Amino acid sequence: MTHSMNSQYVNISAYKFVPVAHPAEVKADLLPKCKSLGLKGTILLSLEGINMFVAGSRESIDELLAHIESTYPDFRDLPVKESLSADQPFSRMLVRLKKEIISMGVESIVPAERTSPKLKATELKKWLDEGRDITLLDVRNDYEIEVGTFEQAVPVGVDHFRKFPQAIETLPGEARKKPLVMFCTGGIRCEKAGPLMQREGFEEVYQLDGGILRYFEEVGGDHYNGECFVFDKRVAVDAALAESDHEQCYACQRVLTKEDQQSPHYDPPHTCGYCHQSAQDKSAADARQRTHKIAAATNPLPGSVAYDNIRPMNVPLRFDHKPVLDFLTAMHANLDREFWLERLKQGRISFKGQVLDADSTVRSGWRVEHRTPQVTEPPVSSAVEVIYEDDALVVVNKPAPLPMHPCGRFNRNTLAHFLQLVYNDRQLRQTHRLDASTTGVVVYATKKRHAQRIFPQFAQGTVVKTYLELVDGVVEEDHFSCDARIGKTAQTAGTRAIADDGQEALTVFEVLRRGSDGKTLVLCRPKTGRTNQIRLHLAHLGYPICGDPAYNPAVQKNAPGAECGEVYQTVGVDDKPMCLHAWKLELEHPESRERREFVATAPAWAQL
Repeated sequence: MTHSMNSQYVNISAYKFVPVAHPAEVKADLLPKCKSLGLKGTILLSLEGINMFVAGSRESIDELLAHIESTYPDFRDLPVKESLSADQPFSRMLVRLKKEIISMGVESIVPAERTSPKLKATELKKWLDEGRDITLLDVRNDYEIEVGTFEQAVPVGVDHFRKFPQAIETLPGEARKKPLVMFCTGGIRCEKAGPLMQREGFEEVYQLDGGILRYFEEVGGDHYNGECFVFDKRVAVDAALAESDHEQCYACQRVLTKEDQQSPHYDPPHTCGYCHQSAQDKSAADARQRTHKIAAATNPLPGSVAYDNIRPMNVPLRFDHKPVLDFLTAMHANLDREFWLERLKQGRISFKGQVLDADSTVRSGWRVEHRTPQVTEPPVSSAVEVIYEDDALVVVNKPAPLPMHPCGRFNRNTLAHFLQLVYNDRQLRQTHRLDASTTGVVVYATKKRHAQRIFPQFAQGTVVKTYLELVDGVVEEDHFSCDARIGKTAQTAGTRAIADDGQEALTVFEVLRRGSDGKTLVLCRPKTGRTNQIRLHLAHLGYPICGDPAYNPAVQKNAPGAECGEVYQTVGVDDKPMCLHAWKLELEHPESRERREFVATAPAWAQL
């Protein structure tokens, strides 16, 4: 359905608390109905009722309301508030199923059964004209109140209605004794706030019938300063229910006056004068705060406290109906059958709490658990520094030794676990990896869609990676490279070897400093991303990285267990560091699509 440029859109808001037996069936009816009428907006449905904000032509709105009244008897007498706008304030039509049509999170409050008495707009105006001694409580969010509110109203002080139950505990004691009139935009929040306040000991509680919008409609703007925030593109309406000239910043959600919109930093939808200050400063502040939280959360190290370590193992199709012992030994080639036989005898292998023995068979898709009781993990460095953070990326400077994720002797003493402790509001997704003994830049995506835009950049070689290495030996060439192929098969302790039939690999190097101590500081840019590529290529050229426990013969010779032929990938916290640092990483930001470079401060051994 189309409208002329001069047509006015009818905006309606309505709600009703009434039991809805089958919200999904109502959604299946209302969504196509609204779309066929050319309507846009949002309808929320739950077991507790309906809440709707819809805009369209006069004819379409009337037809929708008639359809609702004739089809759903429980929704009859729906109290509808109307206003007009020159433009469609909504971008699409949504019908959503929710646990609550207005979220407060207190299940015992059921407005369909009981709510506080309603005070008509004309009666409230009369009370305010008389100067009656009441508490006028604004239960809306702080950013709404900034746009306008009643004279002498007390803001409840929340940024989300879910915080209302805690906020009322801070109200002065006198508010519990004298008459208290609550108000919100359209009245729906008060339907839940009122019974809660009465339950908490407020003696005389009223709610403004129909909220601010009904007050404007019936008595105008007397005793009200400013405008009323609405949750659509109009941003706010005045006492005549006409659209205001306010805008809302997409980035920080700040409501902007006409003067605010004149700021040179007003660049919708990216920034306004309030948040421009900047995204860069905010990111830096957030990064510093997270760094401090990581330091606090990892002292003491999580893995230093004994715990039962449970490692899950998913059974692939090829082991369906196969003996559990075959599955375990095949999945862990570094551990022999005797090891797993002993673990099975000890009852440490289970599926859904059922202990498996050597005669058990497994099924494809099972999640078998390996339990090791009272584990303590080797110490690691917890000096993780958050370099950068925004809605799409988290970038850290990884210390060493510190494994990226659970493996071998490490589970809780890993970068993944450390970050999980302080980023419990997000599910970070690792986009690449560094060896446990390597320091430097690591990039995480905050959402799956961001990760899916980063992974191809690594696969296609468009990510620019710059490393610093201190190597044994004086390198004569200023610029050199290595293209030796690297074998796919893991050797002892997961190391790799140069192999003629291996995968193609290319690393280019540049000498930055030759020392009098027989060591050379080298910069390198790997063009491919094979396991241990930089370490292996330098060792192959005869310039092993200082402190490398796997590829530097001098380090291997003096390592514990060397006489038994043992090889370690990871240095200990008290060992000399492995001098390999992921210094810089440049990629395309998954949201802005701009090229961004992230830099991890070079360690002391790499200072020029």
